[in-house]
Amino acid sequence: MLRFCYGPMDCGKSTLALQIDHNHARQGRRGLLLVRHDRSGEPQISSRIGITRQALEVHAGTDVRKLIREQWIAGRHVDYLIVDEAQFLSPAQVEQLAELADEVQIDVYCFGIATDFQSHLFPGARRLFELADELQPVQVEVLCWCGAPGRFNARVSDGEVLREGDTVVVADTGPGVFESTTSLQPEANSTTLRYQVLCRRHYRLGDLGPAAGKRGQLRLT
Repeated sequence: MLRFCYGPMDCGKSTLALQIDHNHARQGRRGLLLVRHDRSGEPQISSRIGITRQALEVHAGTDVRKLIREQWIAGRHVDYLIVDEAQFLSPAQVEQLAELADEVQIDVYCFGIATDFQSHLFPGARRLFELADELQPVQVEVLCWCGAPGRFNARVSDGEVLREGDTVVVADTGPGVFESTTSLQPEANSTTLRYQVLCRRHYRLGDLGPAAGKRGQLRLT
């Protein structure tokens, strides 16, 4: 079965991924953890509450089916897959996950953000919405500064919500601190960027609230 658990930043997706891995492993099942651009910049699944597990990095050209075959060749059976930051997968890689679920009955759990800073579906997330057997929004509620449910990941520079730019790649640089750049390294002359979860109304208006920048939101220097 192919499952996709999704939600905005800071709603606990990676924590849930690691909890599911723990629950399966304690029952004797063997899993494989995969990630595409973890916030730490390392091949691992890292939660903002401090829990971290090593994982295999999925690159742009990775065939996920080949990763599983390599595990089998090495004598390691795989019962389930945990895939974090799944929004960054290519549509073809999502189709490979569906094939593994269908043809070899591997349980596949994907976790990720649905939409980018422009409120458009990531290609990987779109394909997961199209193919997944189960779609589950993560239930931990993230609030906009106004107290309404936050669903939109706004990219902010110099106090303004940006509406144009490259699709986000996220890497953590410390507690509550994030980077976003397609190369994972900011340019020497780059401006300070951060990310803030907003409700639809305030995302649409570009309203960051009276205490913008003081709420432990996501930053890039």
